[in-house]
Amino acid sequence: MAKASRNKAFQCGDTLVPPGKRMSVELEVARLYTHANLSVTLEVVNGRLAGPVLLVDAAIHGDELNGVEIVRQLLTKIDPMKLRGTLIAVPVVNVFGFIHKSRYLPDRRDLNRCFPGSARGSIAGRIAHYFFNNIVMLCTHVIDLHTAAIHRTNLPQIRANLSHPVSANMAMAFGTPVVIDASLRDGSLRSEAEKAGIAVITYEAGEALRFEPFAITAGIRGIQRVMRHLGMTAQGKLTRAKPPVVARATRWIRADFDGILRSHVTLGQRVEKDQTLAIISDPLGSDEVAIKALQGGIIIGQQTLPLVNEGDAIYHLAYFEEPDSFVEEKVESYLDDVLDDMDNEIKSGIGKA
Repeated sequence: MAKASRNKAFQCGDTLVPPGKRMSVELEVARLYTHANLSVTLEVVNGRLAGPVLLVDAAIHGDELNGVEIVRQLLTKIDPMKLRGTLIAVPVVNVFGFIHKSRYLPDRRDLNRCFPGSARGSIAGRIAHYFFNNIVMLCTHVIDLHTAAIHRTNLPQIRANLSHPVSANMAMAFGTPVVIDASLRDGSLRSEAEKAGIAVITYEAGEALRFEPFAITAGIRGIQRVMRHLGMTAQGKLTRAKPPVVARATRWIRADFDGILRSHVTLGQRVEKDQTLAIISDPLGSDEVAIKALQGGIIIGQQTLPLVNEGDAIYHLAYFEEPDSFVEEKVESYLDDVLDDMDNEIKSGIGKA
């Protein structure tokens, strides 16, 4: 790691964080109809030495909780005196949704379709505008933490615009077994940040309204690897991730029958063309329909609720240039490594505070 110069004080809102210090900052983003203030709380860890400014944010969708815990545990592992650059950690962006255990804001808008926002827009537009201009625009790199929507779960995966070199390198450094070259959606944080010249990756893992230790541990390890890749932290004892595979395409398989779903497959599993993935039946089982794979691939997401309506998206499959057996082995190896990390965390007592 090249020799770095001493860092400067970091300005966030009205707070000035000196080098080698960590401070909490509250930024008022809205008011409730009771006239009570509603604030986004963030932690600024300003390293002693100069370097990148990394934003790690969670709960842009208020019911996606794994990222909240990832941020909390990540902060216990960062020493500002050894850090190069600045870490801005925001555990809850969508405070309205978080309070109500909802993906959306009170106006039923998706905050992740409202960036860069508007100072005179709806609640969603105003929060997006304030967060984007007062936090995101301070940063050089962003890791945006997400889960699947309610009643769905995702295999740990990174979504990034791989035509953006810096974002692509962050995606590969994170270390999930699967990386999806995902198109940019207008109004998303990822899209608007990249337009502003900020590199962004999105981590997807687990299910909404849950704390899932597996997804949390995988997320923390991935962020640590990216920070090491960016030169913000030293090598340490963290194992280097195996190179991921990039999906050439993904596709949702939908239910073509209403009823009760009995799944025959799990996340990360390799499936073959025409393989039966699930059976949908009425409660008595007198009328059954098999859901089959249209082509071979790896399951990276699936519905967890066994009650389905016709047209519901129930399995998300990814397709690769590499043989599916190779990808499946890589996923299994990754899952084993994360389980080993979880066991080591338990034995050492880290993360219990």
